[in-house]
Amino acid sequence: MPVERLTEEAIREFTDKWYVALDQHLPLEQVLAFITADLEFKVPEDTFLGHQGFGRWYAAVTGRFFDEVHTVTKVEPVIEGDRAVVRVLVNWQAKIWDPPGARSQWLGFDADQTWTVVASAAGPLIKTYTVNELAPMPGSGSL
Repeated sequence: MPVERLTEEAIREFTDKWYVALDQHLPLEQVLAFITADLEFKVPEDTFLGHQGFGRWYAAVTGRFFDEVHTVTKVEPVIEGDRAVVRVLVNWQAKIWDPPGARSQWLGFDADQTWTVVASAAGPLIKTYTVNELAPMPGSGSL
């Protein structure tokens, strides 16, 4: 199959679909379709490599956070042929519950991220994903 050309529109649509998948806690196999096999995934708690590393991260977060809502506020791709460096700003809100607490806790953060996206026959794929900054919203619980 021919490689799909990267465009700003395709990257924006891909970004929205990525966050829908995370918010809906889709099965891991479906989420892996968004990333390359050699992914480098850097979040504040650690760096996760490849599908196996990402799977460990995904199992941890889908077991910890619920009622998640990601709202993309900016997608700025710089496309260079079959790859793009993309700055993504996203607001993330969720709830957590720590036993034996009587109530869940609300979390809200603004995340500044940098992705490297590559073209594939299936469309864009995330090759590197880095959370540059995670700024808490007023009143947010801590991670």
